[in-house]
Amino acid sequence: MVISGAGDQATVQAWAALGGTAGAAGRVSYGGAGGLNEGPLPVRELARATVGVCALAAAELGAVRAGRGVDGAGRVAVDEGAVATAFVSERHLRVQGRAPVNFAPLSGFWRTADGWVRTHANYPHHEAALVRALGLGSATPEGLREAVARWSAVEVQERAYGEGGLAVAVAGEYGEPQPLVESVRDPGGRGRVLGPAPQGRPAAGVRVLDLTRVIAGPVATRTLGLLGADVLRIDAPGLAEADDAYADTGFGKRSALLDLGAAQDRAVFEGLLAEADVVVTGYRPGALERYGLGAQDLLRRRPGLVVAQLCAWGWQGPWARRRGFDSLVQAGYGISARCAGADGVPGVLPAQALDHGTGYLVAAGVLRALADGGGYALRCSLAGTASWLVREVPAAGAPAAAGYSARPWLRDTDSGYGALRHAASPFGDWAAGPSRWGTDRAAWLPR
Repeated sequence: MVISGAGDQATVQAWAALGGTAGAAGRVSYGGAGGLNEGPLPVRELARATVGVCALAAAELGAVRAGRGVDGAGRVAVDEGAVATAFVSERHLRVQGRAPVNFAPLSGFWRTADGWVRTHANYPHHEAALVRALGLGSATPEGLREAVARWSAVEVQERAYGEGGLAVAVAGEYGEPQPLVESVRDPGGRGRVLGPAPQGRPAAGVRVLDLTRVIAGPVATRTLGLLGADVLRIDAPGLAEADDAYADTGFGKRSALLDLGAAQDRAVFEGLLAEADVVVTGYRPGALERYGLGAQDLLRRRPGLVVAQLCAWGWQGPWARRRGFDSLVQAGYGISARCAGADGVPGVLPAQALDHGTGYLVAAGVLRALADGGGYALRCSLAGTASWLVREVPAAGAPAAAGYSARPWLRDTDSGYGALRHAASPFGDWAAGPSRWGTDRAAWLPR
């Protein structure tokens, strides 16, 4: 069965949030056997809508670059099997035959004196902070289980955050509403004029400076890379990325290390910024402002730039400056409680849908901003996507199409990490696997 985007309310909603022309969602159609129907929330509908609007935004940019304008964009078809596979790409990944480590032993749900708490300790510095905050004698699940049982969930949460760790009390009701996408036009100028692009690569020649980590931001930038952009990810030397995470999200980009606190590295970064068309950031509000890299700072210095920012908890309110990941936002926003089993143990969505969905929305926002000449500040958040999921995305009311299998969407590719089995993008196949994190030159490719 083929579904038109015009009749899919989630697609219409997401396209409107991106500032798209009313009625254009009808150019999207969905077909194929899909998944992600497990659980009480409409994850399948969120997933296909976010990919659908990204596909439509790519088509519009291609049409603009061909001189036809946004109204000259053709129809786009999205396969739901490809979407369902891509939304759990980290689960399909195999690195030289080995399954990845997606969650560390101290990451998960733990019963407290009055409820439940969710911890995230995948990175060594977050694990060390959690151990320190809770006074664990040993960094073991048993030790953590015993420790948190003595306190309330909020006490565990605040102890962890106070030490730079990550723990969130499982909320029993949904969090405050958040916008799905925020977009502000910069009156300071337009971006570089983009000429015609090769078929299927509407972002060809666009330079994207990628200051993101983990899943949501890297999903956005690996998508832009597949669509033709020259994506260069920059990280600090002292903040290592997990190899398995980068093996999954490092497609379509290169990765270099720069210390922005060191004069020589900062000069290299400024040179990159001077030739960038897009900057995508994935740090909590305030983290980059101390380096003069907030959205308004960047737009003042580079009129016409497209700056896309994403964070965990949204841009206003007491949690805005807190660190967060998809699993923690699910817990703190009331989703984990909604997905609880009959035994009362909190549950999870069938995919890290806040991460992946937000990533495709960010990519769509960037593509639409480029089609309109650049000069935009965009904001998305995991909490904004969560708010949309629980309040607005309507369930289709039909079971998943019979016959869904991930097999057609799995690929075998060589990489800097060796042979990879990985999920394809809903938009096609990357030309090559990722290099190793942090091993590329901090320089743009020739145009």
